Amino acid sequence: MKPFLQLAQAQTPDGAELTLHAHDTHFYLRVNRQPLMGTNASESEKILAQLACERLQDKSAARVLIGGLGFGFTLRRVLELVSTDAIVQVAELLPEVVTWNREFLSTVNGLLLADSRVEVFVEDVFQVISRAPAAHYDAILLDVDNGPIAMVQDGNARLYQAQGFDAITRALKPGGRVTFWSASTDHAFAKRLGKAGFKVETVAAKAYAQAKRRSHTIFVADRRM
Repeated sequence: MKPFLQLAQAQTPDGAELTLHAHDTHFYLRVNRQPLMGTNASESEKILAQLACERLQDKSAARVLIGGLGFGFTLRRVLELVSTDAIVQVAELLPEVVTWNREFLSTVNGLLLADSRVEVFVEDVFQVISRAPAAHYDAILLDVDNGPIAMVQDGNARLYQAQGFDAITRALKPGGRVTFWSASTDHAFAKRLGKAGFKVETVAAKAYAQAKRRSHTIFVADRRM
């Protein structure tokens, strides 16, 4: 049996231990020894990108912001969908995650960080959204935590509240779209999005393609024109 190897570790701003592991052909991230994500379960991250960018395939110079790099599966799908002149920005809070993608995960999606369309910000995605010019982005994708209920990073809570909704609305173009990844459904969150003025759809997603049930949720919210 192949060993479960720890490749690297880092500490989050909240003091949690983040570790990168390899086992067989897959990689895993853990927070305080608890599973966070793995390369063996990336289907819902791809769906997050598909739902956000499905209307941008024929749009020139689209601007897309991804909150959370993870293992880069969302980034890969976005790059597959947008045009060659698009601008795709990735905001990742932890510099170690960016470094690990380049050093350990080149066989996964790490090489995509060198794509000419990609710009990486090592900072809180909320700050990136807040400083963006008005009506700047065609799409914003947020996969920065376990969703609106379960927080790994306490500061991310504002993304799922009025403060975050206001910043996102301002940064999106009229008719622009934001998608939120969540480990579970949350009817209260969908209702808050609607009250904030978004047109909302809730989409159930599989963790991996062969899964029998759709355990994750993607919230799709369009800024009204």
